[in-house]
Amino acid sequence: MTDLPQPSRPSETSFDARHPLIVFDGVCVLCSGFVRMVVRLDRQSRFRFATAQSPFGEALFRKHGLRPDSYETNLVPIDGVAFTRLDSFVAVMSELGWQWRATKALMLLPRPLRDWLYDRIAKNRYALFGRKDSCEVPSAELRERFLG
Repeated sequence: MTDLPQPSRPSETSFDARHPLIVFDGVCVLCSGFVRMVVRLDRQSRFRFATAQSPFGEALFRKHGLRPDSYETNLVPIDGVAFTRLDSFVAVMSELGWQWRATKALMLLPRPLRDWLYDRIAKNRYALFGRKDSCEVPSAELRERFLG
């Protein structure tokens, strides 16, 4: 009996750094909606995605000093820099084209204010937007862009 080839899986925290990555709370309706928006706007299909609940997502959270059991921020590694909180939103939007770069204006807010605003939404996201029982299964065309 011959062994069948196994699908390739990224190592614990490795991924193709040419593609920006969004690690998000897979059961959060707001977070999943953000990913769907990015998929729609990402005409070059550059972004890759991973749920924070996956072993790959948890490993990346640990690697970047985030709690792997608390998903109150997205983690967005782009070109070797890891963005979190509102900075991750701005970094993602800035990658999507010139018109979305206007979100950089949010960086004019002092960091304590940016973090406070982000934290208010993050801590109340399930109450405000809802929570799914499990992570969404991506469509066949999107599966190749999901890691972990």
